[in-house]
Amino acid sequence: MRKDLLPGEQVITVTRPQPRKLFFPGLLFIVAPALGAFASAWIVKGEPARLVPLITEEWTIWLVAVCAGAVAWILLGYCLPRVLRWHATRYVLTSRRIVARYGMLRRRDMQILLASVHHIGVSQSLWQRILRSGNISLDTGQGADAVIPDVPEAVRFRNFVLDAIDDLPPGVVFEADRAQQLAGDAQYYRPRDMGEQWDPREGGRDER
Repeated sequence: MRKDLLPGEQVITVTRPQPRKLFFPGLLFIVAPALGAFASAWIVKGEPARLVPLITEEWTIWLVAVCAGAVAWILLGYCLPRVLRWHATRYVLTSRRIVARYGMLRRRDMQILLASVHHIGVSQSLWQRILRSGNISLDTGQGADAVIPDVPEAVRFRNFVLDAIDDLPPGVVFEADRAQQLAGDAQYYRPRDMGEQWDPREGGRDER
């Protein structure tokens, strides 16, 4: 990420989605091989022939291969892709923008300039409140909020964003004004230049 920084830009924090979605893949990563080994031992002992007399010893190697294939499919087809998908997702907050990157081979980036953010919201489900994660929505005045899902320590991350916005240098042009700038009628302002204290938090003033 550092090689992609703009001149004067600094990385504030880097995080990944809350790893709660890795619970079941992690559980299967432990349970599946154990069950596969138990089933293979049960087959080698000839127990299937007691249940189904048509199954002879010639079936043993094939039944063991089926168990091994099932375990491999669970580990490589279910667990590994989810772990790689989580590991390849990064949320980066810099002194100028928020960058969300998804994917390894097929990468998708979402970048939002802090100067264009008018409002920051945090929504949490019950599990997210217990784990202190949440979905952060960013209102950039473009008609639809940009959402960063399942951010760990969501409230703290939001406070980092608010601090970064407060530290923006004077003369920042908001994204909503870029069209006017191209037309030769841009307005250069900061929120505090409007004559009152600006508080991007919902429902009150910034008391930090």
